[in-house]
Amino acid sequence: TFVKDYIEDHSTHLMEMKGWALPYFNMMDGILAKYGLPHELKYLAVIESNLKSKAVSWAGAVGPWQFMPATAVRMGLKVNGRVDERTNYVKSTHAAARYLKELYGTFGDWLLVIAAYNGGPGNVQKAIRKAGSTDFWKLQYYLPAESRTHVKKFIGTHYVFEGQGGLTTLTKAEVN
Repeated sequence: TFVKDYIEDHSTHLMEMKGWALPYFNMMDGILAKYGLPHELKYLAVIESNLKSKAVSWAGAVGPWQFMPATAVRMGLKVNGRVDERTNYVKSTHAAARYLKELYGTFGDWLLVIAAYNGGPGNVQKAIRKAGSTDFWKLQYYLPAESRTHVKKFIGTHYVFEGQGGLTTLTKAEVN
């Protein structure tokens, strides 16, 4: 229901974005491919920041991929008083690809990766323990509400841009 309502409420805005965002999407597709990642992961930047390089979250995450300072630095970006590479589309996309690849290595499930990207891998691991399952749909209520919603926004955005679901909108069990 959430995904259906999200699509209904946001499809006009997202379809408008489809035109002006094409150069960003093409760049992101190329970088994600270099890391062996599904190109649909670019939609994470849409829900993170609306593809705005100067976006700043309430928690202090910055850039199109909304990196917190510590994660940004760990993923190879410069963040100091003079330079903040989180706002650089190319450099932050490389960093996001490295982080997404790392998260996939940990969880092996794209929905869990999206949840971990938003709320941190520790929260996803806690939810897995509490639920006794690695199935997002079974553990979602053990996640922070923002992370649970984030995954559903990603699925809705994916459907608007692609016209259907795909590898990144399914649990590991659904893929196999």
